[in-house]
Amino acid sequence: MANAQLTRRTMLRGLGTVMALPVLEAMLPSSALAAPASKSRPLRMAFFNIPNGVHIPDWTPKAEGALTELPFILEPLKPVQGKVTLLTGLTQDKARPNGDGAGDHARSASAWLTGCQPRKTAGADIKVGISVDQYAAQQVGKQTRFASLELGCERGGQAGNCDSGYSCAYSSNISWRSEATPVAKEIDPRLVFDRLFGNGDSGEMDESRERRDRYQKSILDFVLEDASRLKNQLGVKDQQKLDEYFTSVREIEKRIELAGKVAMDGATAANRPTGVPQEYQDHLRLMFDMMVLAFQADLTRVSTFMFANEGSNRPYRMIDISEGHHELSHHGKDPAKQEKIRRINRFHMEQFAYFLQKLDSIKEGNGTLLDNCMLVYGSGISDGDRHNHDDLPILLAGRAGGTIKAGQHLVYPKNTPMNNLFLAMLDRMKVPVHSLGDSTGRLENLG
Repeated sequence: MANAQLTRRTMLRGLGTVMALPVLEAMLPSSALAAPASKSRPLRMAFFNIPNGVHIPDWTPKAEGALTELPFILEPLKPVQGKVTLLTGLTQDKARPNGDGAGDHARSASAWLTGCQPRKTAGADIKVGISVDQYAAQQVGKQTRFASLELGCERGGQAGNCDSGYSCAYSSNISWRSEATPVAKEIDPRLVFDRLFGNGDSGEMDESRERRDRYQKSILDFVLEDASRLKNQLGVKDQQKLDEYFTSVREIEKRIELAGKVAMDGATAANRPTGVPQEYQDHLRLMFDMMVLAFQADLTRVSTFMFANEGSNRPYRMIDISEGHHELSHHGKDPAKQEKIRRINRFHMEQFAYFLQKLDSIKEGNGTLLDNCMLVYGSGISDGDRHNHDDLPILLAGRAGGTIKAGQHLVYPKNTPMNNLFLAMLDRMKVPVHSLGDSTGRLENLG
């Protein structure tokens, strides 16, 4: 903060703390303020995976074209209906057995962002392919503090047999840095928060955390001097934007503190408390809110999120469903089980809609943060009972800086590779990739 000229990389610093800032008008040349969002703001991409497929009749719109009516599962998207695109007909062929027998859950997760056939092994010789997010991270990640951010809500093993002879690494990860290297997700909000706002010095970060816990301080207290100096250089709009950003950071910090206290109430020496909330919905929304901060402050432009590991048998007691999700997904066309599956699917969509509305509430240039995103939501399984990998439930949210015409339902020919979508997304991120997995070209009609 020694010099008065603000740059996109201006940081606030304190003990164990480095706080990146949202893009402020003071950081942009006057020409950028009037430029289209696609020219003056970075694009972000993220991928959100749900396990066990969906109840397709309540997912698929009745008609192709403009999204005029949303089916039951998608109804929570109504506030952002004009900024989402439904894609029907996409397939991940490499999630199919192709001679390898059982193991659809492991294959569906590992092939979802790679388009590659995973080697059937429960040993250390795992192999699949590089995922689309990591292709992007290798290029655009050089421009941000974190090349990518991998998040989730269910811890997964990286070894052992989790699905008919497939390693747990396949079921627990959707992000792959190399053919044999999955990028493990972080599920503890407290650790994610410390990563986003820590300075990387473990000693200073531990001291900062200890002081905050002991004296009930906020991470904002450690950057107060820098923040006060910065605000004196800003106009009214930027000051307001900065205040809103700080409020968001502090609100998240309080929720993490509360989760830690609740965990501590029942903790023993062998069961140390974490920042994971007891309620699944609270956990999801806390992780989503931190992803929003990461995108808003341009800490990363690439992220992945797993609602749960593939094949998860989590019960959903918060919506009065005590049976496990995977168990219910094998419904055998039982109407009672199908009803519960559609409610689980809608619960997931309600949380994702919360995330989208949060992005859409943040102004960025002449649009919103959501306008400058490409967010893929869906599953590598279509119908959980059939274990099929064609006609996948895929939603694309955001407008990619105006290069995607949203608010429509696009239907593609049967067995269109899902990786064709990824190539079209990488093109918009200015990441030159000729082919990816089993791609056959770029997905058309998005713009």
